[in-house]
Amino acid sequence: MIRNTFCHVPGIGIRTERLFWNRGVHSWDDFGQVAATRLTMGHKRRRILAEHLDLSRIRLEQQDPHYFADRLPPDQHWRLFADFREQVAYLDIETTGMGSPFDVITTLALYDGKTVRWYVQGRNLEQFKADIQNYQVVVTYNGKCFDLPFIRSTLKLRMDQVHIDLRYLLASLGYRGGLKGCERQLGIGRNELDGVDGFFAVLLWDEYRRHHNRQALETLLAYNILDAINLETLMVLAYNRKTAETPFAESHRLNLPTVPRLPFAPDEATIEHIRTRLEEMGCRRDSMR
Repeated sequence: MIRNTFCHVPGIGIRTERLFWNRGVHSWDDFGQVAATRLTMGHKRRRILAEHLDLSRIRLEQQDPHYFADRLPPDQHWRLFADFREQVAYLDIETTGMGSPFDVITTLALYDGKTVRWYVQGRNLEQFKADIQNYQVVVTYNGKCFDLPFIRSTLKLRMDQVHIDLRYLLASLGYRGGLKGCERQLGIGRNELDGVDGFFAVLLWDEYRRHHNRQALETLLAYNILDAINLETLMVLAYNRKTAETPFAESHRLNLPTVPRLPFAPDEATIEHIRTRLEEMGCRRDSMR
């Protein structure tokens, strides 16, 4: 999609880009061939635009997503996905809570479409600092407000990769209701982990720390890793729906990814135990009202 993009060039907005497409200037190569006859612009402006597109070709060949992200409107960063997919990491974290300054990351899942990596507080969480440097683009759900600020503050990382936040991309397509809600609307199931959410994950970590329950940790990791893995499917679906709004729906359509096998299996007994705790906590809250 990047080669069909013009709105990263100074002076070219979304409406002008759409005019280019409507007049048959579908790509950077088309601009050189047909712009003179199909676009109304002065020679100087055409030359400046051609120079910007020449530089764009170089930056794309160099696989530099930051060049385009710095020049595209934030709501158009999805266009980077297909051309820079080999540099993408899907990222999700779990924490000890939802707002205390003393909260920490408990587990972190990183997936690049091929390899699943996971990190655990007190074990290998520091290794994430080196591993994330292998990627120039990160995809999250609500990472702008939660995951990335949390990583920056607790791990002291800059996290200056190009960031595509699916919360806003999916909302622009009409899908809301959190990560799990969007998954349901798009037909993505969770099997044994259906109903497990962020607060559930907090209790799983608590169960692991208090009682050394290995099954609780493995269930938490299964949940965390599934969150990260599902981001790739959501990103592909969103990309296809966005390109459907352009003249390139068929030529740019991506196949849905193959979902890898989870390296950990959720433990049904542990999940039921945590559900019972949640029900008891609900009863206590009700009695205090």
